[in-house]
Amino acid sequence: MLKPVEKFQEIIGYSFRDGDLLRVALIHSSTGSDENYERLEFLGDRVLGLVIASLLFEKFPNENEGDLAKRLAFLVQGETLAKLSAQILLGDYIVLSDAERDAGGAENDHILADVFESVIGAIYLDGGIEPCHALIRGQWKGILGEMKTPPQHPKTAIQEWAQGQGLPLPIYEIIAQSGPDHAPIFEVKLIVKGHNFITASGKSRAEAEKLVAEKFMKGVELHDE
Repeated sequence: MLKPVEKFQEIIGYSFRDGDLLRVALIHSSTGSDENYERLEFLGDRVLGLVIASLLFEKFPNENEGDLAKRLAFLVQGETLAKLSAQILLGDYIVLSDAERDAGGAENDHILADVFESVIGAIYLDGGIEPCHALIRGQWKGILGEMKTPPQHPKTAIQEWAQGQGLPLPIYEIIAQSGPDHAPIFEVKLIVKGHNFITASGKSRAEAEKLVAEKFMKGVELHDE
């Protein structure tokens, strides 16, 4: 059973003047409702990017654009949003069809990330940029504090490593896809010249490619030690 949205507003520290905005922000398309979170997600994605960019600009005054961009990409990616959604118990408040909920939709990283952005979009429409800034600053505080150096995407790391070794660019191939349409699992093979191919699986092609690149680079680092 879904928890009352009043409790959710207490958790995020914002009380909506227009309760319909929050109601729509939490509705998944699986319900078949004419209203769902997708438009608000589109808006919230842009608001999140702006606020995170402003926080980074302030926190790292001497950093160049390239390093700021790496930090931004990491902080607004779906994986980060999904992890942070646990802090606000977001999955307890998403309105899903019975089938989607039974399939684990309330714990689905993609859905959690999208709904988090839709909530931000709803707050922006209801109260403007300041409450969005307050929510994002509070929720991202921990991860920002731990971010000592600009993170590098594993695919970028492996590409730079391969170039440094004089090797061709790595090749990623989807070798299998399983699971239902609403929750597919992709298996990806990574091919690097002179090395045995390795595989990894993820909830999206991008996630699988990231995981297989991480797996390869960990092997390279262990070999170099």
